[in-house]
Amino acid sequence: MVFSNLIFLYLFLPLCLAAYFLCRSVPAKNAMLIVFSLIFYAWGEPVYLFLMIAAAAVNWGFGLLIEKRHKRVFLVLALVLDLGCLAVFKYTGFVVENLNALFGASIPVPVIALPIGISFYTFQALSYTVDVWRGDVPAQRSFAKFLLYISLFPQLIAGPIVRYSVVEQEIDNRSVNATDLCEGALRVILGLAKKVIIANNLWSIVNTFFGKDITGLSVLGTWYTIIAYSLYVYFDFSGYSDIAIGLGRMFGFHFDENFRHPFACTTIAEFWQRWHISLGSFFRDYLLYVPFFGKPRKYFGLFLVWFCTGLWHGAAWNFILWGLYYGCFMLFEQKMGKKRMKKWPIVWKHVYTKLVIILGFGIFYFEDLGQLGQFFLNITGISMIANGAPFTDPMTFSSLRNNIFLILFAILVSLPVLPKIKSYFLESKNDTVYAIGRVGSVAVCMVLLAVVSVLLVDTTNNVFLYFRF
Repeated sequence: MVFSNLIFLYLFLPLCLAAYFLCRSVPAKNAMLIVFSLIFYAWGEPVYLFLMIAAAAVNWGFGLLIEKRHKRVFLVLALVLDLGCLAVFKYTGFVVENLNALFGASIPVPVIALPIGISFYTFQALSYTVDVWRGDVPAQRSFAKFLLYISLFPQLIAGPIVRYSVVEQEIDNRSVNATDLCEGALRVILGLAKKVIIANNLWSIVNTFFGKDITGLSVLGTWYTIIAYSLYVYFDFSGYSDIAIGLGRMFGFHFDENFRHPFACTTIAEFWQRWHISLGSFFRDYLLYVPFFGKPRKYFGLFLVWFCTGLWHGAAWNFILWGLYYGCFMLFEQKMGKKRMKKWPIVWKHVYTKLVIILGFGIFYFEDLGQLGQFFLNITGISMIANGAPFTDPMTFSSLRNNIFLILFAILVSLPVLPKIKSYFLESKNDTVYAIGRVGSVAVCMVLLAVVSVLLVDTTNNVFLYFRF
């Protein structure tokens, strides 16, 4: 089941909320959330529901063993089982393909369906087990409560990756008031608007130009499409995160933010402090200081983090290249130093970061390395010089003319402009200004919900990008 679906919005969610608030005690509310979370996951993949429950059971059991005996072997076994399961489902085909290519073998390439959300719930389970080993959190005695943590449907499929320490207290003791319900619902609607109104329309542009061989694509067409794709990924994934955070709040959980207007960054390090924050902090906390030959190695840890960041996103070489690409720029900025980078003119900083980010999304998009190479030939103008490819073309101009307001609006919303307007009204000490802001925000969200609902009628392909990871 996906959030951007009328069945979820007007059937599943209302039933879940009604059943939840009919329960009087927190244990009963937890049980109700577990039931609806399992239904949510089983809606599309009933077979893999048992895999998710098994992963929860394994990590719950090892958490108890680690706390009781504090032996490294239990931690190692938990990590091997978690990562081994993830590797089998996500990377087996990739490994076999590369072994065949490297050694000229003809090993049959297995076709294994990737369980939805396995990367996210595996990392949540891993973080819990490691935190218990470190003594940062106590082991959860109740399997039902741990299953709730792993399976909670707002963040089960595509994050954010929620640490156990974030929701530990709220599993046992939480409350929901009218403000939580209102703010959570508004956040959900804004996330849906990001996905359905902006991201889906941006994807139509991307698919028109990049959904085929790009050998003859013009220089301007390549730039136009990769900018649209960069915005698409942001609105698709941040929209999902907004929905997850909003839903969590409606049930009394307060998840950490996963995006903080990343395109407003002035360095690549700052970009990753604002983009997919839960994944970046996961690798920073659990991989950056991994000892190598007896002690942590600064640069080994840096490139291990970025190699794994790339590999986590998919079993293809372009994702590994994408991760190492960012690792190189992180190393560059470390060598430059914060003091020297602060002296750069602000315009240079924005040009530098946006170029790196946009080109990075090109690496992220093209799994076919031949097409990736063609992308760089196009975007640098080399294809125009070497092969006589056009600088521009009528199709690009037509698409840009038809979508100029969409692109400009997407850029505006991706920057911290609207939050400043909202804070002006909602943080005002003037009662009239505050009332206008409160009523206005609700009215805008109601209009957005109506537009989203209309757009979702007869929509069949509305899956979030990060479901595939």
